[in-house]
Amino acid sequence: MDSAEAAEIRLRDYKPRAMVKLPAHEVERAAAPVVDVHNHLGRWHSGDWDAPDLDELLSVMDDCNVAAIVNLDGGWEDELEANLDRYDRAYPGRFATFARLDWTLPSRPGWPELLVRSLQDSARRGAAGVKLWKDIGLHIRDENDKLVMINDERLSDMWSAFGELSLPVLIHTADPAAFFEPLDGNNERIEELTRHPDWYFGDSRFPRMQVLLDALEDVVAAHPDVTVIGAHVGCYAEDLGWVDRMLSTYPNFNVDIAARIAELGRQPRATRALVDRHPDRVLFGTDSFPPNREAFRRYFRFLETADEHFPYSGSNPPGSGRWTISGLDLGQEALRQVYGANAARLVPALRDSLGGTAGESTATNA
Repeated sequence: MDSAEAAEIRLRDYKPRAMVKLPAHEVERAAAPVVDVHNHLGRWHSGDWDAPDLDELLSVMDDCNVAAIVNLDGGWEDELEANLDRYDRAYPGRFATFARLDWTLPSRPGWPELLVRSLQDSARRGAAGVKLWKDIGLHIRDENDKLVMINDERLSDMWSAFGELSLPVLIHTADPAAFFEPLDGNNERIEELTRHPDWYFGDSRFPRMQVLLDALEDVVAAHPDVTVIGAHVGCYAEDLGWVDRMLSTYPNFNVDIAARIAELGRQPRATRALVDRHPDRVLFGTDSFPPNREAFRRYFRFLETADEHFPYSGSNPPGSGRWTISGLDLGQEALRQVYGANAARLVPALRDSLGGTAGESTATNA
């Protein structure tokens, strides 16, 4: 191929190999017991179990030192029961299933009360927490076709119920910042968005990202008795200054790192500083399903080593953007807290999952 032919290579066919030679330290087993606080084991996505082979799942967990997994796919009523039977009740201490809410209810009169009743029912059945997804604020509409935001005053009883029922809330609002930016040659996620056009929220049908983040802050501030875990680094991994302010301001706010090592690993010094300032508020999660050894070990390498310039994904080109990541080289105490102790403290159903090690955390918020 000559230079003229090379100039015609399409971006989708461009898969460069880095020429740098650097040490690589693979980490097969985490340095401390792990709770994956953000994963999907249920039938929410496809109608089939996301972890079809339970023997293999438990083998992966044991090999990688994963003590427990939070399953975010509990749903409600019969679906919640099916998840609890398959995971939590069959393997006590290894799984904690979070319920979801039926967001078709806002099309019916009296829906705020119906949501609270659903929460109460899920708590009685044994839900370990609740997952709120980005459809609130982007898609869910009420009986008058008005978009429902997470800080809608009609949801205040729902938020109060979370605290009364001691149900931690893992919330995913907004999405990567580039998903709200113009879809042009400056958008760093343009390859991803062309593959998934339904992930784009940059047109007038949707609120701006800052509106969604402000709504998140509103509910965190208004309900200090509710344990909130902001999914994907508080839903704003691109701005760790914002995340740091939220963690510093609101003792009930916490974050997981699920599906965001691509973002965190290209700003490793800022990420290490964030974890060092808030070691009791950052939780391990992968959002990689079905859980597998390769994904866990990539996260372990990111957290435990000082390796530079390694892939955050097994795909080439990688899914989010064309960059590599560097490791954080966290200290042992920070690793213990991030890997599992924080989750075991914040999610009541997991408090015995690490054999009592959660009680050693220096954190003060409940």
